[in-house]
Amino acid sequence: MTLETLKLTFPDATLDTWHQHSNGGGWVENTASVADTAWVGPDARVFGEAKVSGDARVYGKAVVSGNAMVYGNAMVYDNARVFGEAKVSGKAVVSGNACVSGEARVYGKAVVSGNARVFGEAKVSGDARVYDDVRVFGKARVSDNAMVYGNAKVFGKAKVSGYARVSGKAWVFDTARVFGYTLVGGDAEVTE
Repeated sequence: MTLETLKLTFPDATLDTWHQHSNGGGWVENTASVADTAWVGPDARVFGEAKVSGDARVYGKAVVSGNAMVYGNAMVYDNARVFGEAKVSGKAVVSGNACVSGEARVYGKAVVSGNARVFGEAKVSGDARVYDDVRVFGKARVSDNAMVYGNAKVFGKAKVSGYARVSGKAWVFDTARVFGYTLVGGDAEVTE
């Protein structure tokens, strides 16, 4: 990406306010912080007060912005966005058109992909997988080897853990717990 291309999104961008990261050539606003050990690919952007550190990788057309942090061995790529106060760490992956925002946390070896949205104070951890058009928000938790996919929603203070699968248009909310080898699908609503 050239400075001229960057200016299509950031008309006020100059070489005094942005620079290309030495490891990968991606564009970094001078207000953001990217460690020399991190990698920012040529079409990726890091701006605002965002921080990318450790051996984290941001590439494709991915964006890390706001006060977000990406660190450890985490990867953010494709058209994924991490913004707000969100944190992605460990060996977590955020890819596709996924967004992680608010005060959400994605860590461990968790994967958030497709068109998934993780926001609010939600946490996705362990080896959990959240993908397709899923929404995980509020103070919800998806952990262990759980998978949430389709158009499912997990919100409130709900927890999905173990080897549980939540799919279809299912909602898991309030203080519901879905765990073990439980399967929740279709138009089911699980609440407590």
